[in-house]
Order: sequence, then structure tokens, then C-alpha cells
Amino acid sequence: MNRFATLLVLIAPLVLSGQGLAADTPENIRPILVGATIPDLALANLDGESVRLMDLVSRRPTVLIYYRGGWCPFCSRQLQQLQGLESVLDSLGFQIIAVSSDRPAKLKKSLDKHQLNYILLSDSAMSGAMQLGLAWRMSEKQVRRYKLLRMDVEAASGMDHHLLPVPGVFILDRKGVVKFQYVNPNHRERLSSAVLLAAAKEVR
Repeated sequence: MNRFATLLVLIAPLVLSGQGLAADTPENIRPILVGATIPDLALANLDGESVRLMDLVSRRPTVLIYYRGGWCPFCSRQLQQLQGLESVLDSLGFQIIAVSSDRPAKLKKSLDKHQLNYILLSDSAMSGAMQLGLAWRMSEKQVRRYKLLRMDVEAASGMDHHLLPVPGVFILDRKGVVKFQYVNPNHRERLSSAVLLAAAKEVR
């Protein structure tokens, strides 16, 4: 385990994952660990077509991002940050794949708004987030409060499951093995560009 992965294991709540389940709060998620192999998630592309995540990961080492949705200002900032890193990560041999609970039509809006060059995929059913141990279920009160703030999670995903992913960053090799992981229940705090680049260089 490299020193960056070790650091994150120490500061994040990384316990063995209960894949397939949704936590009741962000603090109670059980994300997949460094050294584990990600499941072969079935996601959707911008056209709504089914995509196997491992088919994409097997082509190039991958920086996999899970974010809440384009409606989240912290996620929008992260998407822009990643675009600024895209060319550097590409030169290091990595592709970026960003996955959210947004349905494909909403992904297209994010892609155009931020002029992104990397891959966006939809996990609107949140089955992938549950398998990765990132999913948690919002209370009815939280859903109503978000709507008052013009953040409609039902409209964004097209579903009423009220599930969201805790934002996460995973660096994967071509076999889908997690080489680095950052997951923080506080959705306002995201991995810095400097740390992500340092981790990518270390993994490479």
C-alpha cells in the first residue's frame, strides 16, 4: 500500500463494505477498500445505453469519481477541477470516469455546461453506489429541504428512491483493483488537485 492510500485509510471511515445496502446516514456508509476489486457495475451513458464499467476500466488505468449530481454546487466545482486535470492525468496514462445519480439527460447538461472532455455515466438507480458501499438514503425531511433549495433529487435521477452517493475518488488499475481511495461523508470537502495528482503519480 502506498503512502497516500495509507493516509486515507487512517483518516477516512473505511470499514469492510456491506455492498448492496444503503446506509441511513453518510457517516454510516461502508465503502470498498484499497486492494479490493470493484464490481462490474452496469451504468448508462449519455444516450441511456447500458455500459459495463469494467469494459472501460480494462482499457486504461482510471480515476473513478462518484459525485452526487450536477445540481450540487460542490460537485459542479469538482467537475470543473477535474477538467483542469484531465490533460495531465491523460499524460500519466489515466482516463477519468465520473458517475452520479443523475439520469442521462441531466449528464448532458453538465457536460455542456462545464465543457467536459472526460466520460460521464449515470447510476440513477444507485445500484452501483450500493455495490461500492457509497449509498445512503435521505429522510423525507431532507428531500423536502433540498427541494426548497431548488435541489430536486427526484427530478435529477428520475426516481423516488431518495438515495445519494457519498462523493468518492478511486484510482483503479486495468483489472479494477483499487489503488487509492478517498471517501468523505462531508460532501463539502473534496480531494484537492494536488493530492489527486500526487496519488496518480505514486500509483503510476
